[in-house]
Amino acid sequence: MNATLVAVTPQLPEHNRTMRDKNALNFHLLTDPGNSYAATLGLRHGVDGDLRDVYKGLKIDLPRYNGDESWTLPVPARLIVDQGGVVRAADVDADYTRRPEPEDTIARLRALQ
Repeated sequence: MNATLVAVTPQLPEHNRTMRDKNALNFHLLTDPGNSYAATLGLRHGVDGDLRDVYKGLKIDLPRYNGDESWTLPVPARLIVDQGGVVRAADVDADYTRRPEPEDTIARLRALQ
């Protein structure tokens, strides 16, 4: 379909490589240090208070994985961008368990052709 899938994550490149290899991912994982790009899109949120304690209790060490002390995460989003750089579709949901269906993504890509 002449499309490229890219994931953007605050994780350090070495953690991205481990994730890519462990899960046999066949797309690029780009690193967004400190979630700075996510912030420019309005897609960064802080992990504060009780939620930070939950992460620590689960041994999820965001500073180690992300390489900074910001304790921030990106808001899950799917953007479809045409070859001219125009965003043609966006799905954003702070609830990471709700994701767009792959069939919807494919239909939106087909509509661009």
